[in-house]
Amino acid sequence: MSTKRYFNEILSQNSTQPVEYYKAIDWNQVEDMIDKLTWEKLTEQFWLDTRIPVSNDLDDWRTLSPEEKDVVGKVFGGLTLLDTLQSEEGASLMKDYVRTQHEEAVWNNIQFMESVHAKSYSTIFSTLHTKAEIEDIFEWTNNNEYLQFKARKINEIYQSRDALKMKVASTMLETFLFYSGFFTPLYYLGNNKLANVAEIIKLIIRDESVHGTYTGYKFQQGYNELSESEQEEMKMWVYNLCLELYQNEVKYTQSIYDQVGWTEKVKVFIRYNANKALQNLGFDPLFPDTAEDVDPIVMNGISTGTSNHDFFSQVGNGYLLGSVEAMDDEDYTKWL
Repeated sequence: MSTKRYFNEILSQNSTQPVEYYKAIDWNQVEDMIDKLTWEKLTEQFWLDTRIPVSNDLDDWRTLSPEEKDVVGKVFGGLTLLDTLQSEEGASLMKDYVRTQHEEAVWNNIQFMESVHAKSYSTIFSTLHTKAEIEDIFEWTNNNEYLQFKARKINEIYQSRDALKMKVASTMLETFLFYSGFFTPLYYLGNNKLANVAEIIKLIIRDESVHGTYTGYKFQQGYNELSESEQEEMKMWVYNLCLELYQNEVKYTQSIYDQVGWTEKVKVFIRYNANKALQNLGFDPLFPDTAEDVDPIVMNGISTGTSNHDFFSQVGNGYLLGSVEAMDDEDYTKWL
């Protein structure tokens, strides 16, 4: 697919004196209704981390063992890195290969929310950890070989500028690679611990669910335009990538979760989500694991409360909304 930028699109293609026009986006003339529905869904469920009372989880935090606290710090460090990659590279580069102006608008929204996700982990860190602990977490994050491998692998695909493969990488990141980290807060939520931390994660998961589904849909549009032989080649590439990422994810999972004995449970969870990523891309599952194989405590964590990450859920029940009151003269004079 050729690069197509709408902001400076040259509309007068046959002119001997090419003139650049600014093409206004018209949301009343939508080429692909999925763009509009996705935009509406993402804006409808907008949220910010500062509205979640993470400090209410401090009592639960103090009951965790040193090993459990270490796991929490590392998985959130890893998630921060992946969301940083997605906001700085993935979503940004994806805008160079859109089919419609409205798709570019959706990617603008996705890019911003990935930055919100990355920042939200810092809100958790600043509430639960000391400054020295936070520095240690980021030092570990920026040097862990398995974490750096998956970030590097995904970014290499982004930098290849192969539009279809970029969408595969993004879908794998959004629907698969995040979930080794998501397991921890969901597990605690299923055990009635760290409810507000988990509320942030559930809001993130709900966003990522839409991102992964949307990107997979855009991939399938391009994939269906390939020849039969090209489709077969792409399919094999996707499965090989998924397997390579899974093999690294197993090592990453072991390096974090062995100390608390959760490794095998997490491996089931990541295989289940690898299959979901493949499903978003329109392919059959690679692994035999289904939702029934996932630890029921984790599945309970996903489904608890109003922030269940289905496509039609609203802002979660842990989200604090501001109260509104009429302004009076005092409100104006204090700014003069």
